[in-house]
Amino acid sequence: MQLALAEARLAFAAGEVPVGAVVVRDGKILARAHNRVERDNDPTAHAEMLAIRTAARLLGTPRLVDCDLYVTLEPCAMCAQAVSLARFRRLYFGAYDPKGGGVEHGAMVFARETCHHRPEVVGGVNEVEAAELLRRFFAERR
Repeated sequence: MQLALAEARLAFAAGEVPVGAVVVRDGKILARAHNRVERDNDPTAHAEMLAIRTAARLLGTPRLVDCDLYVTLEPCAMCAQAVSLARFRRLYFGAYDPKGGGVEHGAMVFARETCHHRPEVVGGVNEVEAAELLRRFFAERR
């Protein structure tokens, strides 16, 4: 999670919502990314999506079965669905997102009967640090 937080700090410095993600398999980092929505003019350029795309290309497969995803914020519904489609083994996330989350809040993608794959989910990892980074980011913009 420390690497995901480092990615989130890079996003903060670039004026992006500070979210970072890291894909790991067998203790090896396959991909790391931070939000690039503003930079890329792409509403799908969330840290999770970028890290998933990179890891899938690296492995040459759309399924990341033996991989874990670390992300600093509870994934939105789009990213949660991508996590399911990629068949991640585990999802670790930092801060909870009552407004935009799609795992424990909102759409609750993995709880739906139509969800094809449900990873093991561990929320609240380094939650205080991840939440503080987000609070600081939005406070500076108000």
